[in-house]
Formats: sequence, structure tokens, C-alpha cells
Amino acid sequence: MRQTDNQWSPGQADDKVTLMPSPVVEQLLRELHASLTLRKRPEDVARLIQDLHSARGTDLDTATETALAKAAEHSLRNLWHGYTSMAEEFASPVGAQRQLARAASLFASVPELLGSAGDDPAQIEAVIRRAGEEIGRSYGQNDFGMDRLNRVERTAAGLGTVSKRQYNKRFRLLRRMEAKLARLIHEQHRREVTITGKGALAHALPYELFATDSDTAAFVAYITARSHMRSVFTNGRQRQVYDEVAEALFQRLRKAPERTCWQAVAHVHPTAEVLAHVSDQDLTRLLVRWNRFLRQVADLLEDAWDRHPLERDTMIVRRGDDSSTWNQAAQAWNTARAHWFALLSELGQDEILDRVCPGKVPRLMAADVAYWHRMSGGGLHPDTYVWAELPLPWEVLRAEKECPRSLVEAVCARHRVDPVAGAWTAPRLAAKAVAFRRTPELVHGVAVADPLAASALRSAGVFSGKGKRAAAQEWW
Repeated sequence: MRQTDNQWSPGQADDKVTLMPSPVVEQLLRELHASLTLRKRPEDVARLIQDLHSARGTDLDTATETALAKAAEHSLRNLWHGYTSMAEEFASPVGAQRQLARAASLFASVPELLGSAGDDPAQIEAVIRRAGEEIGRSYGQNDFGMDRLNRVERTAAGLGTVSKRQYNKRFRLLRRMEAKLARLIHEQHRREVTITGKGALAHALPYELFATDSDTAAFVAYITARSHMRSVFTNGRQRQVYDEVAEALFQRLRKAPERTCWQAVAHVHPTAEVLAHVSDQDLTRLLVRWNRFLRQVADLLEDAWDRHPLERDTMIVRRGDDSSTWNQAAQAWNTARAHWFALLSELGQDEILDRVCPGKVPRLMAADVAYWHRMSGGGLHPDTYVWAELPLPWEVLRAEKECPRSLVEAVCARHRVDPVAGAWTAPRLAAKAVAFRRTPELVHGVAVADPLAASALRSAGVFSGKGKRAAAQEWW
């Protein structure tokens, strides 16, 4: 049995917190926890962390105080305009509020529901089933030619007073509501995949676990904000998540390992150092969760592939490719795979990779970015060649094709890729902290210095690949 410093889990008495937090501290912790599902700028999260430590009267060390001040200097509260042109939330699917309101007006058995019901698939399905009973329709009977009741059947069902026109209106509404429900479930799943691909399991972290320790909450919130940053249009590497501010906050966890809630940290930062503090039971729970998520993402990748197979040798976008779905799923797959590998290694079960070692999945690259790479002396990333020779992820998980660690190592050797350093056959190496850099305003991935200019450029359609709007063009 591995020895761990922190065996705390939800439901246990928390002997680390002896005093209830003040209302101000509670509010700040709630704000930080809410940021786990948002796209707040790291600078603004750093400012909240400053406020949290100030409210608690924490005596910060010089390194942490300096790092936080460097980041918070550029928070919206410290800027004269206090404005960012970028959305601070992940895009959410449109709910079925309009359809539920219409159903309430047409069906006597359907009550007026709260607006939140339109985002709840279970409540929407319950309404469809309840309303269907009024017109003798079963859930799933959507064929307009075969499933509708004729006059005799309507009379037998007690609908003799309902005209054919009114009956058809209700039937069509329920059919559209079922289609809407299917789209909503799909889009909600895609949103979860997107958020998980960016911030791992931060969005699923319960408040009770998150707020166990203020330093833990600060690190998790900041590293998540860094993870949620958008990709920049570049021919080089994307900005690294782990920066000097994250390093300073993590050093505080190292100095008080008995107080830190390592289980919460493991949701977003699965280094060997972190996982060594987590109990086998909690590690196993995380492993099961990531294993299930890998299979869900593999299905999403397969669906995108089946609709339009990709140019696997180059991974350059072609006409007809659903690059948005593929790239969101690819990022989620790689995030889940990295956590899965790290957990297997910490639990001493990495022999599983000798039999099943699914590869990484590259994102699709725009043709103009690929051309930029070539013109600047670069080329395809070596990982692309490895990916092209390995079995597809969903084939590996379904055991349709074998992909043992030995195969991955052989392919990596053929293309001169280090399978360990490249995280093809082992967990990712611990990242070194990079210098903090201010979050840029982006217009379709292109960095713009001023948020007001960014709003104007976005309205004009600049960098979108589409024709600029005439009115906005004149204004600009």
C-alpha cells in the first residue's frame, strides 16, 4: 500500500479547517470555483487570489507576492478600460425553452416550467412523453406518414373533439422537440469534451474539495485559467500552461503538504509528485473516470472520421473536414490520455501499456499555417508521421487492432521520435515554468494589442477568411 500525505475525501470530517471562513473569504472561494467552468483571463484570477490572501490575512512569501503582482497588474480591474473583447464563457448550446413554452400552451398536462428546464434533457424528455400521452403518441414515433392516428384511431383514443389540424400541430411539435433534444444532448456532450480537453477535470471538482485549503484553491484556479487560454495563430509552439505564477503557487503546496488537498490538484495537474500524495482509492476513481471519458471521446473521433476521413499523412484541413469537432475531440483525447498514463504509472499498472498503448491524436492544421511552416524552414511535426502509422484510437480501445507499447516504440524509432520524452509510451515529463506573459486579445487567433480595436476587427470580419462587412469596412 502506497503511503500518502493526504487521505481526505468528500464526506469525511475535515480536520484541517478549524474555523469557518468569513463571508468575504467564502465569496472569493466561490468566485474562484466558478472560474473553473469559465474562460477568465489568468490575470483576473491572479487578482482574485490576491484578494483571497488579503481577506485571510495570509503572510505571502516574496516569490508568490511578486509573481501574483506581476500577473494581477494587467487584470481588468487594474486597466483603465476594464474591458476584454473575448468571451469569458465557453459557448453553450441553445436550450429548448421556446419549445417547452409552446408545449405548455398546447398541452393541458404540461405546466409552465422554469427557464433552466430547457437545458435539462431529462425534463425535456419527460415533457415529450407526458404530452405524447394526450394525443396517443409514444416516444420515438416520429414518422409523419406512418405514426399519426387517423380519424377512427383518434376517436378511439378519446380525441374526437380535436381537429386534424390541431392534432397535426401537436404531433409536429413533439417530433421537433425530440430532434431538438437529440441536438441538445450532442452539443452538451461536445461542450463537456471541449472544457475537459482544456482544463481536464477542473469543471467537475466539487466545491467542498476545492475549498478544503486556500492555497490548493488558488493553484487549481490559476492553472485552470492558464489551461483555458485560446490558441494563437503562430508557426511556433503554443504558450505553455505552467508559468512562473503557477510555480510560485505550487511551491506553497510543497511547503505545506499535510494541509494541501492533493486529490483536488490531481484533477488538473497529474505529475508524479502530486499523485504520490493521493490515496490508491482516489487514484483508482480518477483512473476509472478517465477510462470512461477516453471511450466517449474515441466515439466522437470515430464519428467525425466516418463522416469525412482525414488526410492522415499530413493532417492538413481539406474541404469538407469538420475541423472544429475533430480538434476539440483530439485535444480532449490527448488530455485524457496524459492523465490516464500518469495514473497507471503511479498505481504501478503501466504494464497495461505493454498490451494496449493507444497513440496521441494530432489536431488538424489549416493550410495557410502549414504553408507558413514550410516557408519558415519547418515542416510537419514528427508526431504526425507516428500517428499515421499507428492503428486508430477507437480501433485500439475496441480491441479490433493491436497497439502494444513495442509497436509504438518501433514506429517512433523509425521516425526518430523519443517515445518517452514525446509521451508516446510514458506519462508527460514535468513541465518547467516559463515566464509570465500578458494574455493577448485575439481575433480569430491573431493577437491584437487593444481590446477595442479587436472588437472592431472582429465586427469587420477581419482574419475570419470571409468577406468583410461593408459598413464595418467603412468605419474601420
